[in-house]
Amino acid sequence: MSETLHTSIPNEMTILTSPPPSLNRTEPNTEAVVWSIVQAADERKADNIVILHVGDICYLADYFVIVTGFSRTQLRAIADTIEKQIEMVYEKLPMHTEGKADGSWILQDYGDILVHSFMPDEREFYKLEAFWGHAQGFTIESFAQEFNFPYAPPAAPSFQ
Repeated sequence: MSETLHTSIPNEMTILTSPPPSLNRTEPNTEAVVWSIVQAADERKADNIVILHVGDICYLADYFVIVTGFSRTQLRAIADTIEKQIEMVYEKLPMHTEGKADGSWILQDYGDILVHSFMPDEREFYKLEAFWGHAQGFTIESFAQEFNFPYAPPAAPSFQ
């Protein structure tokens, strides 16, 4: 029986470092993998994290995770953290990664999940949320609520 190790990060979210006991390691629950991706991106201060459920309208994937970073270095850190998290927890590497050299739009293909990490100008130009506007969209909070993942939004800074 494996133990689940929890790691706290500054905004009080807990990142799983092993799959929840109910998950089969060979076929992880897609929503749990999406949640791990979202947590990893959030840990690296990705902005405007959006999850689109495209499985009913697209054969490419079940989910798109779309995030914004504000420098090429931050985008690479987001992509690297996602890759390390998913490999560590689910023993799964992306089937394909594109754009790390340029760093303005990094695409990570996990088969049933596509992760799009954009610089602000590229995100505005490609407008994936608008293009896939008929897909069910989630914020971090609404995804956590829909699929019963523990999430506490970061507390506002106190300037006392």
